[in-house]
Amino acid sequence: MSFTAEVKEELSHVAPVCSHCDKALLSALVRIEGTLYLSGSGRCRVDVVTDSANVARLVIRLAHSIYNLDTESTVRRSVLHKTPNYLVSIPEQPHLVKALNDMGILSDDGLTAGIAKRLIEKRCCSAAYLRGVFLGSGFIANPKGDFHFEMTVESEELARDVVDVLEARGIGARMMQRRSNFIVYMKSGTAITEFLALTGAHRCALAIENERVIKSMRNDVNRIVNAEVANQAKAADAGLSQLRDIKTIMEAQRLGDLSPALQQFVLLRAANPHMSIKELGELADPPLSKSAVYHRIRRIEQLAQEIRDAHA
Repeated sequence: MSFTAEVKEELSHVAPVCSHCDKALLSALVRIEGTLYLSGSGRCRVDVVTDSANVARLVIRLAHSIYNLDTESTVRRSVLHKTPNYLVSIPEQPHLVKALNDMGILSDDGLTAGIAKRLIEKRCCSAAYLRGVFLGSGFIANPKGDFHFEMTVESEELARDVVDVLEARGIGARMMQRRSNFIVYMKSGTAITEFLALTGAHRCALAIENERVIKSMRNDVNRIVNAEVANQAKAADAGLSQLRDIKTIMEAQRLGDLSPALQQFVLLRAANPHMSIKELGELADPPLSKSAVYHRIRRIEQLAQEIRDAHA
């Protein structure tokens, strides 16, 4: 089962918080998955097509329980994908137009493009509407890979309304157009987790949060390792440069001609070419601070440069 299917499975079993939540949920499902057929004179029917048996059952149950609407269901098999899909038909009947008006799908002026504000006034109802949008057209990539979340809607106004509802709940989302549809998407693991928690998919939200923590820890480890490797390479380069300076000095004069402090540094560096400045200082007797070691390095560099200048 894909991660998207796992999320939809969990969302399809979320219980309503208040008596209006199911209306918001059904409105979103019909808006996203449904096709409205108008016959004139206030006559119409609705077909809802979904690849999820749970969503089909949800539409049937809500249509019956909220509006006492008759439904007809058909299981169809896709020739291309060899997977079943489900057709829930709500045929022409006396209460259908009134129900569609109540769901904010139809108005006196015809089909509405955005979300009816009265459906999402309460936090729980807006969460139910978002749950319906995701059940209808949502996708979440496997969190073990890159974080990616999207919901597809048919109108720009509906997409903007969905983004506004998310932002009102503190969840950042963006929208874009893809061919004739509009996509509401998120690429932040935190935002996706917050969406799932808001809509009731707590188990899947925990799975994404676990993956987010694992990725963060892995990134921290990689960053530390890379920094350590870079520091070791820097220390090695510095050590080789100092060895070249020491060689230049030793070819021009004896070790005994140097001051005791420089003699000690030369011996330590020659024996430990890849050590860092801090490690060299700790090996000295008595131990030296990094500042003291740096002072000796600068003196060695000056002596080597004076010798090179004299032979230039």
